Amino acid sequence: MTHISRFFCIFAQNMYRMKRILFFFLALLPLLAWAQIPTVDPLGTYYSVDEKGEEITGDVNGQTLNNPFRVVFTANPTVPDGFKSQVWYEWTMWKTDEPSNILVRRNDDSFEFDFTEAGSYTVQLKAIFYGEDGVEDYEFPQEGEDAKFITFTLSNSQLDFPNGISPNGDDRNDELRPKEGYKGIIKFHAAIFNRWGQKLYSWDEVHGCWDGKVDGKVVPDGVYFLNVSAKGSDGIDYNIKKAINVISGYNNGENEGGTTEE
Repeated sequence: MTHISRFFCIFAQNMYRMKRILFFFLALLPLLAWAQIPTVDPLGTYYSVDEKGEEITGDVNGQTLNNPFRVVFTANPTVPDGFKSQVWYEWTMWKTDEPSNILVRRNDDSFEFDFTEAGSYTVQLKAIFYGEDGVEDYEFPQEGEDAKFITFTLSNSQLDFPNGISPNGDDRNDELRPKEGYKGIIKFHAAIFNRWGQKLYSWDEVHGCWDGKVDGKVVPDGVYFLNVSAKGSDGIDYNIKKAINVISGYNNGENEGGTTEE
């Protein structure tokens, strides 16, 4: 009886171990199956220029950008080893508040787009993986699976200029440039004139400026005139004409008369 009891005890222990091993493999099967499923990971990388004229870049998803930008969209497919497949892609893009108005359809694994119109945008990628026999093997996203969206915003435009400058080299209000916070400007031209209507300087980049000089010398103190013609990403046309006071003797707010900036 002792040997029989020991046999059944060992048998029961082995059965328990086998059940644990079987349970472990059953739990692992979904993970192994998932690892063999092809998928895509859509990404949008933006390229823009900041107020200093320097290029900035990053993941566009969730961003609100002030100035026009270009986005490179990539599918980033992942196909398991040994899984021979052809992929059909469908990119769609729309204004977030107008989902029925499709702005873009693309069927490549990647594409580029320049955003110059203010608004919020949504981009979605669908993909179907086909085997060598032309039979559909896998679809992304799966039925019942949440779709992956890339969303971002180009803000409304804004542009204004101060009333004057003090080009005295104190690094404070030395240059005539748009007030801080300008955004969404897609076309720009500015020119400075003297009181006799002679053009002294012009520039075509919104992040440019006038340093108060002509031929390398600071102009005499007095009133000059700024003409700006610009267009915003929201369709607004800017036609700014204003008098600009040049006061080279002004120094860090220590002189009487206050600042030359609004």
